[in-house]
Amino acid sequence: MLEKLLDYLENKKILILGFGLEGESTYRFLRKHFPEKQLFVADANKYLLTQKVELVKDAFVEVSLGENYLNDIEYFDLIIKAPGISLKDIDISKFENKITSELELFLEFINVYSIGITGTKGKSTTSLLIYKTLIDQGKDVYILGNIGEPIFNDIELLKENSIVVLELSSHALEYVKKSPNIGVILDIYEEHLDHYKSFEKYIEAKYNIAKFQDSKDYLIYNFDNINMKNYKFKYKKNDYAVSLEKIPNTENKIYLKDDYIYCNDEQIMNINEKINLKGMHNINNIMFVLGVSRILNLDIKSTINSIKEFKPLEHRMEYVGNYDNIDYYNDSIATIPEATINGIKAIKNINTLIVGGKDRGVNLNNLIDFLKNTEIENIICLPKTGEYIKNGLSESSKNAIYVDNLQDAVKIAKKITKKNTVCLLSPAAASYGYFKNFEERGNLFKKYVKED
Repeated sequence: MLEKLLDYLENKKILILGFGLEGESTYRFLRKHFPEKQLFVADANKYLLTQKVELVKDAFVEVSLGENYLNDIEYFDLIIKAPGISLKDIDISKFENKITSELELFLEFINVYSIGITGTKGKSTTSLLIYKTLIDQGKDVYILGNIGEPIFNDIELLKENSIVVLELSSHALEYVKKSPNIGVILDIYEEHLDHYKSFEKYIEAKYNIAKFQDSKDYLIYNFDNINMKNYKFKYKKNDYAVSLEKIPNTENKIYLKDDYIYCNDEQIMNINEKINLKGMHNINNIMFVLGVSRILNLDIKSTINSIKEFKPLEHRMEYVGNYDNIDYYNDSIATIPEATINGIKAIKNINTLIVGGKDRGVNLNNLIDFLKNTEIENIICLPKTGEYIKNGLSESSKNAIYVDNLQDAVKIAKKITKKNTVCLLSPAAASYGYFKNFEERGNLFKKYVKED
């Protein structure tokens, strides 16, 4: 299974660009198969060697760290780049054709069936739903990428009949020149604008999940999403359009009509069946899972059972508990306005919303207008975007309160939220700069809620 990949790598002068989880995975894979090969590592973290002792002990590795870590990058044969490294302010014209990644090398050289899932929101839930569906039907399946292991951690476990489910960020897709057998684009909204030169570049990265497919491959895409409609992409005859709003005029389609999900005019599932996933955005995710099941000729009844049994992920409209007759929900994963709007629509009886986070230049006007027309009385605003939201609500009837930190936000929420209603954390902004990630933000919210 690995022969072609190892042959390709053997005589290359390789730079590992970025030494986080994926970069370290790449290093260990290469060192295992090429014990004395000269390798090169570049990372912005100038203290990396104090944290990674294996690099210090390795006589066959050369390291470039700190602010000049990208110097001389064009002199390598192959640059295996970690997804988190942004090159938007760098002239890459001399070495762009040398950039690759674990994802691209996997898609190019490993002969297994691959399903890639991307989108601004819903990737993790949909990826795990597809994974659970395949597991429940006895398939040899692995989940890799954002939500699973780095690809090179598990690459040696794969067999010819394996199926690999890949949760793929735009960062992972940005430079790839290969696409998975089934590509899924759930939605596209403004996010990660600090990583790209433009929103168009962000959309372009997402569409790399299908750009290099052949005629036997499939793309399942969101027919309703305005940003995807405005991006001119030539869809294939095989591809499936997914719509909550209308019946697409396409060869293959999955759509909602009279509370039933249809696939090519065949009634598949009633959305009022008892499932744990709340909200129409999750119905949208489920429709994509049903599309994958149809393409793979899986048992649809078994797929529906897998969907019914699936539990929501932590930090995704997660029920924290009832404290002093108030229900608390943690939706820390909501890092864009559209996700917060979806959460508010899905969770009823919200009296207090906690919102705000890092300002990445995302437009918040639609969220502000939406909040003005909800029955939510209290909106507690956190730095930095919370300042803008509070100002936008200044002439409304809302009780908009600005606080400096999450702990104070929860303390105030406990005092002002009416009994027998809901307090929801749904920030509509990234956590960076205030928390390590959205998981830390969500965990702290739960901790503060449970404190006396």
